[in-house]
Amino acid sequence: MMNIADYKRFDVINGRGLRHSLFTSGCLHACRGCFNAAAWNFNYGTAYTQELEDQIIADLNMKDVHIAGLSILGGEPFEHPQELLQLVKRIEAECQDKNIWIWSGYTLEEILADEPKRLLLSHCDVLIDGKFVLEQRNLKLSWRGSENQRVLDVAASLKAGQGVWLEE
Repeated sequence: MMNIADYKRFDVINGRGLRHSLFTSGCLHACRGCFNAAAWNFNYGTAYTQELEDQIIADLNMKDVHIAGLSILGGEPFEHPQELLQLVKRIEAECQDKNIWIWSGYTLEEILADEPKRLLLSHCDVLIDGKFVLEQRNLKLSWRGSENQRVLDVAASLKAGQGVWLEE
């Protein structure tokens, strides 16, 4: 069972455009200086429920405001590939023109080497990959905290078999 550290509606920081953001609980990376260390604990927050999933879908399909998509952060989302797979597939099927951004301490290469993680990634549009490295922190970067992290176009990266940076 997956726990959720937080769900934020109308987020403008975690990805391009007005979005909603889901923060999963549980992370094994334990990066020094992490902004969300409380979410390392797999039991932190509340249980992910069908009601929350339905709410996310409804929030993405709001008629009175354009929501660009969903951002999935952590904790470490790729600790829960099976649980999140249902959500991202529903977004693809039920939320036209919405994109999915996902953050991970794993690199693209590590994700591709693990089938459940690769399958989850294949349903996402943008991956911000790599552990946060305190010595490489740069507060001027968009959507990432340290210089080693990459903002990758998932479809282009999967096609090329290597990381392809998202065009700004």
